[in-house]
Amino acid sequence: MENHGKLCSPKNSKLAHISVSKHGARNSQTQPFNLHTEQRGQKKEQAFVKRVQEMAAKEAKRRVPVAQGLPWTTDKPQSLPKPPVKEQTKPIAIKLHTEQRAARRAGYNYLVASKINSLEILRRFEEKIMKVIEQEEIKNMRKEMVPKAQLMPFFDRPFFPQRSTRPLTVPREPCFHLI
Repeated sequence: MENHGKLCSPKNSKLAHISVSKHGARNSQTQPFNLHTEQRGQKKEQAFVKRVQEMAAKEAKRRVPVAQGLPWTTDKPQSLPKPPVKEQTKPIAIKLHTEQRAARRAGYNYLVASKINSLEILRRFEEKIMKVIEQEEIKNMRKEMVPKAQLMPFFDRPFFPQRSTRPLTVPREPCFHLI
């Protein structure tokens, strides 16, 4: 009961004393909810901590150098035989065809350049011919376009059209039923 007096305030000491005496136990204390998500979170956190510790242990093992053990006998140190000395490799005379290819390429380039030049000369020649033809046409047109005076019409005898002597055309009905 002394314990109970410490927990309760002096005002409510009578009420607390009554409730303890009736039920024989203290008042219940509030506790937070016990959720499954919190338990799962704690399990995951523990698993993560365990995984990190395992990874740290593996890294520590990796860092420790593994030395080769001592030979079974320590009478004389074991020396490895030296590998045989290899002969120096001699360069092989490789025959390259660069000069031949360069000559063929130069011939081809010359052929292409001469073809382009000949086409250019033909094009210039055709342009000159077309220009001469156009100039000739212009000269002919200018000759034809020279204004010439026309004869003065005769006003003393005016033109009177003559009536035709042919008979008039007689209209006929078309025959569609024969077609």
